[in-house]
Amino acid sequence: MVWLSHILHSDSPRDCDRIIQKAVSVLQPGGTIIIHDFILDDTKDGPLFPALFSLNMLVRTEHGKTYSEAEITEMLTKAGIKDIDRTPYKGPTDSGIILGRKP
Repeated sequence: MVWLSHILHSDSPRDCDRIIQKAVSVLQPGGTIIIHDFILDDTKDGPLFPALFSLNMLVRTEHGKTYSEAEITEMLTKAGIKDIDRTPYKGPTDSGIILGRKP
């Protein structure tokens, strides 16, 4: 199992792809990757805290931003991950969890 918690929002999409690829490379077949972060709706206009946090990352970092569920799913798919699903977890700051399995 690999757990990336509040990692992706500080990096560009290209760097996030590399981070996820590297994490997936250490997984055995059947292993699980878990992404825990501030996850935007696919419309990218909510929930409120992840949207405001994305604005904060825009102002305070070179490439940081929050990503939508669809964007994270695409990153995981490019890395060869299957059975991708968002869990019903909702943290106090509207953080979310997406997980998938290495075939």
